[in-house]
Amino acid sequence: MPRIKYKEAAGLKAKKGKPAIGNRPEKAELKKLYIKESKSIREIAETLGCSKDMVYRVLHEYKIELRPGFNRSKLRKYKLSDLEKGISEKGIRGYAKELGVHENTLRYYLIWSYSTKKSLLSH
Repeated sequence: MPRIKYKEAAGLKAKKGKPAIGNRPEKAELKKLYIKESKSIREIAETLGCSKDMVYRVLHEYKIELRPGFNRSKLRKYKLSDLEKGISEKGIRGYAKELGVHENTLRYYLIWSYSTKKSLLSH
């Protein structure tokens, strides 16, 4: 037998699901970050201090069209040796900031590049 919540038993409407984290983003702010600055949903959530789910939900409510899931990395225009040199000089965090990408984006791009290079050499 399912448990009856106190509010439901008292005839009040009970909220379903997890409570939202952070404040609801404004439409103008979301357009600026998502469309003009091309930031990812994850980066917007970090910047605004809310969850990725909230950003996604609010984009949908404001009818802001989502970008396709696959996105060419800005880092493709740099040679792997140049990226390595920049990281050795400025550190991964400083160099990522200089390039205008999140440090995890830079890390994952390097991992992807090395694994692709290795698979090409083995064939």
